[in-house]
Amino acid sequence: QVQLVESGGGLVQAGGSLRLSCVASGTILSANAMGWYRQAPGKQRELVAVIISGGSTNYADSVKGRFTISRDNARNTVDLQMNSQKPEETAVYSCNLVDGYSEYWGKGTLVTVSS
Repeated sequence: QVQLVESGGGLVQAGGSLRLSCVASGTILSANAMGWYRQAPGKQRELVAVIISGGSTNYADSVKGRFTISRDNARNTVDLQMNSQKPEETAVYSCNLVDGYSEYWGKGTLVTVSS
């Protein structure tokens, strides 16, 4: 069973920075994609950024140039560095792992961006 545990959420002022981390444990195929999604109150969950095991990344247009996703394959971790944050980015941020035919989610961590 794969488990994902996020950390690093909290309160940040608009324009500030926050770093999220996610650790995956369990039996994980080496070829996988890890990413971050967010769900704001009253809105659908959306992709923020994803990184595959080879290092390729993909970002939502709204965060390009401000957010950076990175991973450590040896430790099965994925981080999200968020800079110049905006109040509308207040959301629960969840870690995601896709591994073969399986998909796993963390419980999420709340990020609140104050104006």
